[in-house]
Amino acid sequence: MLTNDQLAKWDREHFFHPSTHLAQFARGEAPQRIVTGGEGSHITDRDGNRLLDGFAGLYCVNVGYGRTEIAEAIAAQAHELAYYHAYAGHGTEASITLARMIIDRAPDHMSRVYFGLGGSDANETNIKMVWYYNNILGRPEKKKIISRWRGYHGSGLVTGSLTGLSLFHNKFDLPVDRILHTEAPYYYRRPDQAMSEADFTAHLVAELEALIAREGADTIAAFIGEPVLGTGGIVPPPAGYWEAIQKVLKKHDILLIADEVVTGFGRLGTMFGSTHYGIEPDVITIAKGLTSAYAPLSGSLVSERFWKVLEQGTDEFGVIGHGWTYSAHPIGAAAGVANLELIDKLGLVENAGRVGAYLNRVMAEAVADHPNVGEVRGEGMLCAVELVADRDARRFFDPADGIGAKVVAAMLRRGVIARAMPQGDIIGLAPPFCLTEAEAERIAGVTADAIAEVLG
Repeated sequence: MLTNDQLAKWDREHFFHPSTHLAQFARGEAPQRIVTGGEGSHITDRDGNRLLDGFAGLYCVNVGYGRTEIAEAIAAQAHELAYYHAYAGHGTEASITLARMIIDRAPDHMSRVYFGLGGSDANETNIKMVWYYNNILGRPEKKKIISRWRGYHGSGLVTGSLTGLSLFHNKFDLPVDRILHTEAPYYYRRPDQAMSEADFTAHLVAELEALIAREGADTIAAFIGEPVLGTGGIVPPPAGYWEAIQKVLKKHDILLIADEVVTGFGRLGTMFGSTHYGIEPDVITIAKGLTSAYAPLSGSLVSERFWKVLEQGTDEFGVIGHGWTYSAHPIGAAAGVANLELIDKLGLVENAGRVGAYLNRVMAEAVADHPNVGEVRGEGMLCAVELVADRDARRFFDPADGIGAKVVAAMLRRGVIARAMPQGDIIGLAPPFCLTEAEAERIAGVTADAIAEVLG
């Protein structure tokens, strides 16, 4: 206990935690949890609590905890070759093998993968390459990027600007120039309740067309979007959305970046969200599910058409001036190879689709009739419960009341981890792909009990 008490003290005094109320944490007013282990869909902390992780870390421990196959692959790689860089044509067996495995699983028109460490740096790479692409094609004015409000694409300077959530902009001087935002494909929060999904999709297309007209299509380089909005509320798109948006982008020669950090490698019950929704992107962002977070690794997949322009650029101007020291780190790559092999061996993509659908069904059965539940929604192994003050009037709670956070805290007291999503009272769930039907039932039951505790 003395060691643990010392560790807790060091944590409060020396550890700068992300996405944390820093002053409250330093004063000891905010919760603290020191995690010590995990197995399957559960983690354990230093106090012996065993918690069902309904958010898979941060949508990322897709194969579940305690997978010795990945741990052993990491150890073997570290013993053989802990590091070598990928600059100037250098590679390792793990990085080359993983690149091939990714392209084999990706949509057919994808050609190459550039490796980074996390989703934020992958999207920084993507925007940099889009700007390079248009410079090579002699279109120096075609540089603006359209994102969506409530989209999440990272926490860097450009990627934090792409993110359409105020928390990531406030007091950071973001968004930066060249970044534009259009309306989120969030049907529950549509401006007119009488709109059908088709009406709402038409409205979103009209809003996008109006933005392009105001800015000028010759100034807009790319559109970036998650197949399913993640941190912005776990929101599947309305019917026909991606087909209609792609028509607009093709008409105006605007590139499409599919941010699949959350949906890549199985979360929707398909290997990629792009395949799930018929999206044909020029660039795909991957990260979390690539290694199931057993080691840091991300990737930027580029289409054959995009790649040919990059080749043209180096023929004309020499070596491409972009790189990270840890690009294609062999330990991360080894984890990625073992992770993808395990996903295939255990049939986890199929399980994510089957048990994810079951989770959404039992969640709706458990809570949809509660007067403060506005919507239960999800796709694959993603599920959200949106809480409202008045369901009939679609009136939301005062954010200062923190209703969503209170429900999530009540769930935690019952041994289930969920996430209070930003900008709304939304309970978010994104469990590991190895979730069982019994565990799905437990999550739904605990959610119902927690809502009853907080809201009656």
